[in-house]
Amino acid sequence: MGYQARRDGRLTEAWEIFSESVALCRGADDQQLLASSLVGLGQIERDLGKSEAATQHYREAVDLYRCGDDRLRLAHTIRHLADILRGYGDIEPARSLYEEALSIYRNDPDTPPLDLANAIRGFALLRGVAGEADEAKILWQEARTLYESVDVQAGVQESEAQINRLIAK
Repeated sequence: MGYQARRDGRLTEAWEIFSESVALCRGADDQQLLASSLVGLGQIERDLGKSEAATQHYREAVDLYRCGDDRLRLAHTIRHLADILRGYGDIEPARSLYEEALSIYRNDPDTPPLDLANAIRGFALLRGVAGEADEAKILWQEARTLYESVDVQAGVQESEAQINRLIAK
C-alpha cells in the first residue's frame, strides 16, 4: 500500500503507511521486514526532500540487511545510501559504499543487469565529480552496455552524453 501511494504521488499517505509499518516491525521479531519498511520510509523521506532522515533510515536498513542473507537487497540498499551521500558531496563514504555494492552485485550471478547498471551509474557520477575522468568514462561505457542489454534508452542516452562530455574535457 505504501508503494502504491508513492506511485500515485500521495507522499504523505505513503509516509504514514511506512512509518506505521516501521513501528509495527520494531515490536515484532522480523528484522528483515523492519529493514524493508525502513527502506520504504527512506524512499519517501528522500522524495520529501528530507535527506538526513532518509540517510538514517537507509543506514539502519543496511545494518539489518548485513545480518541477513539477502545479499542483493543489501547491495540495493547500500547503493541508495551511496546515492544520498554522493548528493551531499560526501565523496569518500559514498565511494566505499559504491565499491561494496558493486562487489556484491558482480559476485552474484543472480544480479539483475539493471541493478548493476544503476550502481555503476552512481559510481561513474561520483568518479566524475571527484575529477577521475578516465575511470568515470570506463564506468559509463559499462553502464551503457548494460542499459542497452535491458533496453533502457534513457540510461543509454545518459551514458553516451556523459561519455561525450568526458571526452570533450
